[in-house]
Amino acid sequence: MPILAVKGLTKRFGPNEVLRNVTLALDAQEVRAICGENGAGKSTLIKIVTGVYRPDGGVLLVDGEPTEITDPQHAQELGIALVAQELSLAPALSVLDNIWLGNRKVPLFHRRKELRARARSALAKVGLGDLSLETPVSQLSIGRRQLVELARMLTRDARIFMLDEPTATLSDVEIERIFDALRALRAEGKSIIYITHRLGEVFQICDTVSVLRNGELVGTRRTQEIDRAQLMELMLGRSMGEMYPRWESRPGEPALVVRNLRVPPIVENFNLTALRGTVVCLAGQVGSGAVEVLRALAGLTFNATGNVSVAGEPLQLRSAQKAQACKLRFISEDRAGEGLFLRLNVGQNLVATRLAEYSRLGILARRGLRALAAGLAAAIGIDRARLRSPADELSGGNQQKLAFGRSIGGGEPGVLLMNEPTRGVDVGARAEIYRLIRGLCEAGYCLVLASSDIEEVLGMADVIVTMYRGRQVATYQRGEADVHRVLGDITHAVAAA
Repeated sequence: MPILAVKGLTKRFGPNEVLRNVTLALDAQEVRAICGENGAGKSTLIKIVTGVYRPDGGVLLVDGEPTEITDPQHAQELGIALVAQELSLAPALSVLDNIWLGNRKVPLFHRRKELRARARSALAKVGLGDLSLETPVSQLSIGRRQLVELARMLTRDARIFMLDEPTATLSDVEIERIFDALRALRAEGKSIIYITHRLGEVFQICDTVSVLRNGELVGTRRTQEIDRAQLMELMLGRSMGEMYPRWESRPGEPALVVRNLRVPPIVENFNLTALRGTVVCLAGQVGSGAVEVLRALAGLTFNATGNVSVAGEPLQLRSAQKAQACKLRFISEDRAGEGLFLRLNVGQNLVATRLAEYSRLGILARRGLRALAAGLAAAIGIDRARLRSPADELSGGNQQKLAFGRSIGGGEPGVLLMNEPTRGVDVGARAEIYRLIRGLCEAGYCLVLASSDIEEVLGMADVIVTMYRGRQVATYQRGEADVHRVLGDITHAVAAA
């Protein structure tokens, strides 16, 4: 008998039907991937199962019994736990306090010694048996915080774990620790629903995969019976074809020259010459220094030193204003925190950095701004009809394109610095973003990307710079590197010689 099942599940928001007659079942000790493009209904399904939303139709069964989950607390009482991409830990509190924070099963009069023992037991089950309970969560890596969140759910007697993009910002080593923890949980009898856009992970950790498309379940397969191409075809409803666009590089003059860049305590002696019309990929894991290089060039670090020029003009480091004046733009992977004004509409986001150009005596030229927004929307492939839509209603792919749109236009093409340009973006939207990137190259932009996705690096780069612990390992021209060479460089799995 399935431990959890939904039958005929339907959910509407106004006239929009975001889930339509979805039926699936999860067995004990099963790891089930839920895949689909942004907007396919994955998050809505999870929010119904965890009590955030009420369905408009259908039935949910727990242990074979029809169950109406009224709120997230009720879901926890049933043993259903959500580990969201944006973790709910309190960074200023210790590991111990975070594990028990908000747990209503802790009796009013309790023995702290017993709570410590139970916390240690839960941490050991997820591979953190050596972690001090007194450590502030703020001192832990993102990967360890994910594991603490899993341990926290174990103390709440969770038996069904729902993980939403748990590895989006992790290094390969941290990802493997998460996988080890999930395998251990499965061996203990737990069941897991795993949402990811990284299709390789589906075949590494999952037993089965269910695909949603436009709110409908289009298929469930055992991972042993399907390959990557078939999975992508299920998600898109068509053959994926080539993910990466074909292109003929037309390198121009040097757009960005970096000499002896230092960003203590990570980056030492970084050097780079990037040409107009090219994509340079800084390939490295979390902690490699690639992100720190981009942020330093964008003027977002206080201690960067070195000699940098943009289009032949010297750049003063440690000043975001100077960087922007040199047409150096940074596009963060954190769209919600650093990339967009989610409560503003699409048009307002597109022109937010250009208001000074369209104002006189403090009065905005609104007609000019509307025309600018419409032009930028067309350039990045966003429907002009959505200019008045709030940015937080867009899919991850369209939000990323919106961040691109804010950084282009305004005369001579400049340099775009992008960190993890397709983080949390589904495969269909990825292909659109890759085409947009190549289109910007053809328009004369120079793009410097930091990415931990080796397939993306090999598929998009004219030049690859591999990095490990703040140092450059090697530089490859297009076609010179392969997966094994890049992976060896960024994990230091090959000899330095």
